[in-house]
Amino acid sequence: MAVRGRPRRVEVSGESMQPTLEPGDRLVVVPSAHLRVGQVVAVADPRGSGRLLVKRVGAVRGDQVEVQGDNPGASTDSRHFGPVERNKVVGTALYRYFPPKRAGWIGE
Repeated sequence: MAVRGRPRRVEVSGESMQPTLEPGDRLVVVPSAHLRVGQVVAVADPRGSGRLLVKRVGAVRGDQVEVQGDNPGASTDSRHFGPVERNKVVGTALYRYFPPKRAGWIGE
């Protein structure tokens, strides 16, 4: 499978990924052909809002991916809208570059 696209910069809004990510964190997201459980990804909102959601991969089943926030009480995710199509995943969040004091690689 070919990976297309360029790295993107994404700003986190909301509290759904706390404590891993905080509102205002800025991330580098790179296209990825291989998704694994535990990765933090940016996914096109399946509800059609045009927004990107930053979530963690909970399961990968064929062409569908379940995504979940680390803070379930503040997260709208696959528990609400179901699994998303793999082609809705924009990429994997690899690095937080802002704020400087929190900069670093994003692990699983």
